[in-house]
Amino acid sequence: MKKTLSALLALLLILSVFGTFSAAAEDKDIYAKLEEIGVYDGEPITINVYTQLANYSGIQAHWSADLLLDMFNVKINIIPESDGTYATRMESGNLGDIVVWGADGDKYQDAVSQGLLLDWEEDGLCEEYAPYVWQNYQMALEANRAKSPDAKIHGFGHNVALKAGSHENFFYTWDIRWDLYQQLGCPEVKDLDGMIDLFKQMKELCPTDENGNETYATSIWPDWDGNMVMYVKALATAYFGWDEFELGLISTETGEFQGCLQEDGLYIQCLRFFNKLYREGLLDPNSASQTYSTMGEKVKAGGTFWSIFNYSGSAIFNTAEHLDQGKYMYTMVPTEATPISYGLSLTGGNRVWTVGADAEYPELCLAIIDYLATPEGSLTMWYGPKGLTWDYDEEGGTYFTELGQKTSQDPSYDMTGTVLVGPRTGREYPQSGTYNDGALQINNTTLTSSQQNPDSKKQETLDKVGWVSVLAADLKPIQQAWCEWAGAASTQQYLENHPYKVMLDTGTYAPAKRDQVLDTKWSQIQTAVKTYSWRAIYAKNDGEFNFHLNQMIKDCNAYGYADCVAWCEEQAALCWAAQQAQAALAQ
Repeated sequence: MKKTLSALLALLLILSVFGTFSAAAEDKDIYAKLEEIGVYDGEPITINVYTQLANYSGIQAHWSADLLLDMFNVKINIIPESDGTYATRMESGNLGDIVVWGADGDKYQDAVSQGLLLDWEEDGLCEEYAPYVWQNYQMALEANRAKSPDAKIHGFGHNVALKAGSHENFFYTWDIRWDLYQQLGCPEVKDLDGMIDLFKQMKELCPTDENGNETYATSIWPDWDGNMVMYVKALATAYFGWDEFELGLISTETGEFQGCLQEDGLYIQCLRFFNKLYREGLLDPNSASQTYSTMGEKVKAGGTFWSIFNYSGSAIFNTAEHLDQGKYMYTMVPTEATPISYGLSLTGGNRVWTVGADAEYPELCLAIIDYLATPEGSLTMWYGPKGLTWDYDEEGGTYFTELGQKTSQDPSYDMTGTVLVGPRTGREYPQSGTYNDGALQINNTTLTSSQQNPDSKKQETLDKVGWVSVLAADLKPIQQAWCEWAGAASTQQYLENHPYKVMLDTGTYAPAKRDQVLDTKWSQIQTAVKTYSWRAIYAKNDGEFNFHLNQMIKDCNAYGYADCVAWCEEQAALCWAAQQAQAALAQ
């Protein structure tokens, strides 16, 4: 606790020294600096990016590969996390050139302790080769120092805000097939049971998808399961407003920790909901064995009616073709739900950008991260290359090009026949494949999309939902009907008018390292929770569900669940204290 509060006081001192950080323009001399160290002298340099967040393995291709090749003369080799990857790379002593962490907990802490990550202040590397980060991310850099065992700066966390604010854009958007909901007369839905009733009616209206396959309320996947089944714990966050925390959930209002095995707790309630969906024929029966990509194909074909996330709902289904057909997914939140929203963070989140200590070209790695950390780099990761899919108009407002409108509405749009002009060389790069094929597969963010874009002259957000050009666009009849029903011009505005809870920025908090004995117990419990949760989801009746639930509790208790909960409660108290201190700092 003392360490956390001391770190926050240090950050307060930094603020008084630096004041409000300017959104400085990208350093135009970076190409010259890289030229001095021979980056552009020969064949492209392969940069190995070990990222615990990726769903892709291999050499990055298509438009983002062409862009990075032109700017930095690099090829990006994506190395995703899989069973044994972390241990193997740690044992080798070389994690990669750029290393992206899914969390700043034990694995990150061990890498720092063993000297496997670059010290960004060594020889002034960050200041010289990542000037935008150095000038604008000081709070996030110092937060990383506070979390690192050696008190050095090794990177920064995701979703950094350059200025304090209320909260980020809503992440849990509760997308439903609005066209079907509209046909049903837009009935009021109060709770999760009401959602099941709605899905039954939707399935009667639409029993098969565009490929003739059976439809379901939702299709989920196991790829991203961690301590718990991802979609189950995420529903608890989307409905009750409690955030995931280690082996359970944390209250956004009191900091109370609730273990995932608590009788009739939030995780168990949501587990029962998914079992009800399965027993009603409303859950894709292949959910336990499919990948995220497989799920996406089903959503795109109209095989589902609902998703709590836009990236597995409206972002996939809402193509220009579907819009022309009067089919669309829009937001509809049950009246008793209080979805979570995350507070803007000056210090960044827990998904950390770092550079390996043995990187052959640390300067180049920092320059790449620096570009991605600028407003232009962030917009490029989300929407494609500047000038090709988006740009600024004469008045300084952000807009989509004709191509960008197509790729924004349908990420599977085929870009074959278009040409990317390299920003450094002016060379032309003919494109092939879909927009999604070319999207950067590192799968982490730098700036938060919810903040104001310092490069826009119209006080727009980085997120397209805040662009004047998007807000002023002509609406199709189905879009206009939703706006009239919602009393809002956008999903974000609708959610802002609905009850919600805010998960405050956790500041310099990072979970303590678990000792080996506790970590062994943790691993056994983690496996048991996921295994029995999936079995419970597929239970054919209450008796079978309760059997799997009781077996999960019995096994976890035998493994040492009580010890793990005690650790979680201790960490929750530290996290809550850090949140309150950070909230005071932001004011």
